Amino acid sequence: MTTAYAPYLGPAAGVAASLLWTTTALCFTAAAKRIGAAAVNSTRIILAIAWLGLTHRLLNGIWIPHASGTQIVLLAISGLLGLTLGDLALFKAYVYIGPRLAMLVMTTAPIFTVLLGWLVLGEALTGPMWIGMVLTVGGVAWVVLERPAGEGGAGHSHRAAGLLLALLATIGQAGGSLLSKSGMGHGWLPEDQLMPPQTAALVRMFFAGIFTTPTIVWLAARGRAERGGAKAGAEGGLRRTGYIMTFCGSLVGPYLGMWMSLEAFHRSPLGVAQTLCSLTPVFILPFVIVVQKERVTVRAALGALVAVLGTAILFLPGR
Repeated sequence: MTTAYAPYLGPAAGVAASLLWTTTALCFTAAAKRIGAAAVNSTRIILAIAWLGLTHRLLNGIWIPHASGTQIVLLAISGLLGLTLGDLALFKAYVYIGPRLAMLVMTTAPIFTVLLGWLVLGEALTGPMWIGMVLTVGGVAWVVLERPAGEGGAGHSHRAAGLLLALLATIGQAGGSLLSKSGMGHGWLPEDQLMPPQTAALVRMFFAGIFTTPTIVWLAARGRAERGGAKAGAEGGLRRTGYIMTFCGSLVGPYLGMWMSLEAFHRSPLGVAQTLCSLTPVFILPFVIVVQKERVTVRAALGALVAVLGTAILFLPGR
């Protein structure tokens, strides 16, 4: 079974990560409206560390992973770049330029990831891989470029800063992906000594929690009034709903989504894995159609089809 399905495990994990991150984005958006962004941010990290630690205990029989000093350093820096600084820059970019434009900049992440994978790990992509990546990234960008009805064309006063922050978030994501794969031992350890992706996810999230703690404290102090307003308008059942949504979001995103993304990095070239982990703008389309009753244009639908075609090519055996 391993031999037959091995070529598909990495791409499948990347697609699964995108699906999980689509769900967690919806959960965290709903939760933040009820209990505040600072509460969601701190709770999700604590819960993700708990989920990953418990899973590691069940799978390996120990709470504390076995890792060399080099692996710990690489995964710690990966958590800092990708989850702490990268997420902080992306969230700020959302405020300055909105999620549509920020997500468009983020579609360039596979380009940086391919370059880093080639320079550091010596990963070379085949012709079909490049075709699949170009189609997938192009399709996603086409979807994101679709301007929602009623959205103005005037530039924001913080547009330049927002674009720079989105670019920094993109580079942070690419660097975090490279360091995650290197932290597992790819490129410098024998295959039988590689760290399992689930263990790497635990180490990475643990250090991301440590690095994010000052930010959480700062946001909590700065956003006290905001959270107070959220509580005043969301007493009782609404507040409980907010924490339930945070609970669910932490389960599918920082826990399962992180795990699946590292499985993709472990089993596929970095550029391919990053491309397949970037399909959230496409996967969110059915939600906006069915739940939010939004009209999706022909252009957005065609972009989604192009992205799906590119994804299918990345699943081809012997690509």
